Amino acid sequence: MTTHAPPFTDIAQLTDALRTSGYALLRPADVATLAGCSLADLDTLVPSWDHLAPDNYLKDGGNYRRRRHSCFIQDGGALSQTAHRAHWQPVEYNALHGGMHRLFEPVEPGTVALPAWGNLLRALGDACSRVRAAQPWYVEAHQFRIDTLEGIGRPTPEGAHRDGVDFVAVLLVGRSHIKGGETRIFEAAGPDGKRFTMLEPWTLILLDDATVIHESTPIQPDGENGHRDTLVLTWRTGGFQGDTE
Repeated sequence: MTTHAPPFTDIAQLTDALRTSGYALLRPADVATLAGCSLADLDTLVPSWDHLAPDNYLKDGGNYRRRRHSCFIQDGGALSQTAHRAHWQPVEYNALHGGMHRLFEPVEPGTVALPAWGNLLRALGDACSRVRAAQPWYVEAHQFRIDTLEGIGRPTPEGAHRDGVDFVAVLLVGRSHIKGGETRIFEAAGPDGKRFTMLEPWTLILLDDATVIHESTPIQPDGENGHRDTLVLTWRTGGFQGDTE
């Protein structure tokens, strides 16, 4: 694996990149263009990361993660929020927390009501539909803050993994007074890999979960109140994980 500058994808090549490489990395301006809004519009979402709730399910004994989680169904241009539900993954995809029904605090209603929220989720769901056939998507949205108040913070304590969905998006919302947090992606069935660090807010990595494995390296403090904020979105066909398992 070789360290490179972020291997950004031309927005016009988004669909082809997902089909051929299994991932696409977009610049913030292109994310705004895709969502049909401005970066200032996306920034209206940022204050909600100061209101996340503690993650009480961490099995590594840490207290470095705060989060909120809500679920949606996108069918064509319609995006509807479901009744609040637990997040569930099988142990095959998350050896650390798989098999647990983890009921997190929901994304705040005021956040979901912001135009940028719906614009972003619908636009990315449409991008998924251009790779697969258009169909209802079962979408999970996770707001994360990883902090360094106790030293090391781990964005992916489960290690390199797949999520058991069709597509995964990781958007950097912000990072402050930290070092580390490198994004790593690997071919699921091959030797190739990429590593880079997302530095600018609203940088986006969109992944085909069947073909690539991903992780983010731990973060360390580089000043007071170090933290890394991300929005992780997943799209799955046929239902949410846990509906039939």
